[in-house]
Amino acid sequence: MNYKEWVRGELEGLSRSVGFRYIPREELDNRLTRLRTAMEGKGIDAFLVVQKMDCYYLSGTTQDSMLYVSLDGKPLLMVRREVERARVESRLDDIVKIRSIRDLPSLIRDHSGMLPRNLGLELDVLPVRDYFKYQDLFKDATLIDASPIIRDIRKIKSPFEIDLIRVAGDIGRKAYEEGRKILKQGMTEIEFAGHMETAAKVFGHEGLIRVRSLNYEAYTWHVLSGYTGGIVSQSDSPMGGLGLSPAFPVGASLKVMKAHEPILVDFGTCYHGYLADETRMFSIGKMPAKFTDAYNACKEIHDTVLEETRPGADCEALFHMTLRLAKKLGYGDSYLGPPGLQTRFIGHGIGLELNEFPFLAQGQSYSLEEGMTFAVEPKIVFPGEGSAGIENTVVVTRDGCEILTLLEQEIFEV
Repeated sequence: MNYKEWVRGELEGLSRSVGFRYIPREELDNRLTRLRTAMEGKGIDAFLVVQKMDCYYLSGTTQDSMLYVSLDGKPLLMVRREVERARVESRLDDIVKIRSIRDLPSLIRDHSGMLPRNLGLELDVLPVRDYFKYQDLFKDATLIDASPIIRDIRKIKSPFEIDLIRVAGDIGRKAYEEGRKILKQGMTEIEFAGHMETAAKVFGHEGLIRVRSLNYEAYTWHVLSGYTGGIVSQSDSPMGGLGLSPAFPVGASLKVMKAHEPILVDFGTCYHGYLADETRMFSIGKMPAKFTDAYNACKEIHDTVLEETRPGADCEALFHMTLRLAKKLGYGDSYLGPPGLQTRFIGHGIGLELNEFPFLAQGQSYSLEEGMTFAVEPKIVFPGEGSAGIENTVVVTRDGCEILTLLEQEIFEV
């Protein structure tokens, strides 16, 4: 039996036996229908999807490929490597091998009978060099930024997607519970983070935390103890931690964790591409009252946001509400970072990437909608001393919201 025959005959059964969940055809059809409706509304004839998570969202595979979607006709998935796996993983009908990007116009013409008058591309992430290549290949077409369309349709999660996020949240719950058993005085931050990551991977965590961005990398080992919790770094977050080097100056470090200091653990998990994000506080023995009080303030802010979360609630208004509450509780100068370095968001959308819509943030004045998923993360930072915070991933429901990260919310004292 050659490789192609084996893949076609055995791979799907083998992958399902170890827990693979393929995106159903009905799910893909629904997403493609919503995409075409949005394209038509913006006057876009066709969309060439090249960003990996967008392609996965619309095709069900992350094999090295590009997806061509026109207003009429079936989508065409063009795969560089590996096409046989793509045919197993994707429920789309038209899947072909492409050997060179120069073959794009001929494959599209053969598939659709013509080339588009205008072509949507994900210009928010597409390298300029690639843009010029597409401009040269489609000389008679106008290239249009279609990234707002795909980001907009991805902001509403289906029951299928919500279930995957829920599983990711359960993996996180188990990892945190293992962390409580593992943590001990004398461990370094990165050692503890590594043990948690190992535990999470045993339960199915994929290890990747994807971000739609240039020059921003996400990770799971965000463990900040004592004074490292008061260090700001390059990441857009209230605190960054020390990290392991100037090449990676964020997250867990080689600092030894001590008794009675606050230990903030912000650990994201990934299941079938979908993310859940949560933060909890640990301590070896009791933390100083200053940090326990700050944690309780964060929890009050967190709970107030969730009480106000429902379809129609304005994202920017929710953010400003937390600023007022933090000031009332006495933390106006330390809420969301040190003075002058405070972040301007309290929540970020989450799904296949860590920075999806909605954003509960300054300048993001739009309404929450049923099916949106986001992580809410109030944090309080004391420079040179430490930090406190809590975070959960939630989904907006018809009447309010549901927490998808079902881990107890008390301080994990060991």
